[in-house]
Amino acid sequence: MQKTFIGPHLRRLRLERGETQGAMARVLGISPSYVNLLENNERSVSVQVMLKLFEAYGVDWREIAEEDGSGALADLRAALQDPLFAEARPDLTQLRAALVHAPDLASAFLRLHRSWQAATDQLLSLNEGDVRAISATPEAAVHNVFRRQRNHFRDLEEAAEAFWTAPVERDEVYVALKRRLRDQLGISVRLARVEDLPGTLRQYDEGRREILLSEALDHTNRTFQLVHMCGLLEQRELLDGLIDRAGIADPRGVARLRVELANYFAAAVLMPYAAFLAEARATKYDLDHIATRFGVSFEQACHRATTLQREGAQGVPFFFLRIDKGGNVTKRFNATDFHLAEYGGACPRLDVHTSFRTPGKIVPQFVEMPDKSQYFVFSRTVDRPTWIRHAQDNRLAVAMGCMIEHAGEIGYAEAFSVAGARMVPIGINCRVCPRANCDQRAHQATILTQPVDEKRRGATRFDG
Repeated sequence: MQKTFIGPHLRRLRLERGETQGAMARVLGISPSYVNLLENNERSVSVQVMLKLFEAYGVDWREIAEEDGSGALADLRAALQDPLFAEARPDLTQLRAALVHAPDLASAFLRLHRSWQAATDQLLSLNEGDVRAISATPEAAVHNVFRRQRNHFRDLEEAAEAFWTAPVERDEVYVALKRRLRDQLGISVRLARVEDLPGTLRQYDEGRREILLSEALDHTNRTFQLVHMCGLLEQRELLDGLIDRAGIADPRGVARLRVELANYFAAAVLMPYAAFLAEARATKYDLDHIATRFGVSFEQACHRATTLQREGAQGVPFFFLRIDKGGNVTKRFNATDFHLAEYGGACPRLDVHTSFRTPGKIVPQFVEMPDKSQYFVFSRTVDRPTWIRHAQDNRLAVAMGCMIEHAGEIGYAEAFSVAGARMVPIGINCRVCPRANCDQRAHQATILTQPVDEKRRGATRFDG
């Protein structure tokens, strides 16, 4: 059984109530020295003490047990991968100590770093004539919410598990969803012609109580859109609570978060946690097979694989990256320490870019970040709905990556000797990558201050 440490939370609880360790010890029926050990994470908390906390202070012990600091630790480690800290990067022991003894300071540091990233993004965008307020983009704000949750939402998982009151055969899900919307919510579903729903895949007409689905959607995505709408309509109170706790003030961020939470719910309904995890382990994460088994798309199966972070039943921690043909990052999820590109494009040395040459085929790759951390990454193109014959190639590409120690659990790595695999050096993106001599560099990195040597011509014009 995994031990539970609650040091920062216990200390904050005591200070908020103005109690000494001795006073709290009397309330909990334990010794002051034991309270001290708990606050410094030198002892794990017992179930009896958890129950006493609930009884005496009204604290939900399940939330404390889940907030074990690993999400905050991952955020700190990711932030400190910024080249800004290359010369003075705290080690893991120091980071753990900061979370135990000064959790509010660590949280303030993360907020400051995110603000610095947003300000940097604004300065970079000024060259392109895009003047915006200094605030995180809606996408970045949502990514941070998911990151803090380790890409896993217990409440949404529980709601998804309770969605069906009786088992539904996979080939009957679409019809069952239409019936559910009609009978429980009084909402009809109608398939619309492309010309009647231009540029739109789904539209909910609240006045007419009607959901329109474009015929451009295939059956898999029609089903997903209906579960998504069930999430928006049936789970409104749950979504509101999660959004309130997220602390996003920007209405654009709130709207984006609501959509992504409903997407999460839909994925959890169509791909139940325990069944999906069992299938993933049995097939060594053969995502094409898994997508077929659950009647979803390859991309939807990839999304779901990143959410398998339930305590005691964890899957491989993945990061997920989706790019367009111009190299722009259009979606990202992360359950690893890998620092995903937030602004602009991903590193051009990632083979996710070259996967467009071999549509529909898995492209495996071993990569190494500037901090020497190593990952196994596999990429593949995914198709998008098509409206007109002049825009038929709407492909995007997705990349899934995990730390090198998990490569043995991934079937796509079976053809390689992990110990002797050739590592491709990559970075976050060109603007913050310290690899000065990279032959794929597209921008002068803001952290590289060495002037160009006019007497030498390197691999690029930035490496003189």
